[in-house]
Amino acid sequence: MKAAQVDPIRRADSLFAAGSQADAAKLYETAMAEGKSATDGMLLKLASAYEHQNDIPHLLYYLQVYFDRHPDDAVLHRMNEVARANNLNGYETDDLNYFYLFYKKYGIYFLLFLLIPAGYAFGVLLVKLFRKETIPVRQKWVLLLYLIGLLLFVNLPEGVQSGITSHDRVLLRTDPSAAAPVAEIIGRGHKVNIIGSQDIYLRVFWHNELYYIRRDNVWVI
Repeated sequence: MKAAQVDPIRRADSLFAAGSQADAAKLYETAMAEGKSATDGMLLKLASAYEHQNDIPHLLYYLQVYFDRHPDDAVLHRMNEVARANNLNGYETDDLNYFYLFYKKYGIYFLLFLLIPAGYAFGVLLVKLFRKETIPVRQKWVLLLYLIGLLLFVNLPEGVQSGITSHDRVLLRTDPSAAAPVAEIIGRGHKVNIIGSQDIYLRVFWHNELYYIRRDNVWVI
């Protein structure tokens, strides 16, 4: 009985090593659907398997998931090269993607650097309060604005997700409604930046404009 219950991930690893990448990919995805966490190695093997099958959207999806875990300039350029070769948009090595790369790699260090003057200013204000000294209104406003900026830096990038279109005809609507006008129709494999949702629609940023896409038309990273 135990022999029949072979670990699907080990079996998938064996199939992948034997060259049966398509079968290995199915087993990996079945294991993930059953709640198994995808390891970095699984993600790269899935990307390789779909590249072998010439399934570019799935290849880019797994590379993007890997990139989210391990931001790396080489992975970003690899996705850009694959996307350009297949006329897919959203993977450009532009300012937005480089800001995301910078934030993922160095955000924690930059945040700690920004916390130093905030902590110092807050400490000075506390000392003045204990001494019952007058605190100029301008100092209060400067500290408040600085803290608001710090809060935006911490939360804004985390509030933006990536997604990859999963259907051949994806409708970009101007409002979150089936009755809303269709601004554009795009194909499978394009990357969009998700900045919120409403009901069954995702609010996405596409070519510097905001649109709405049905949630079931996007693989959310």
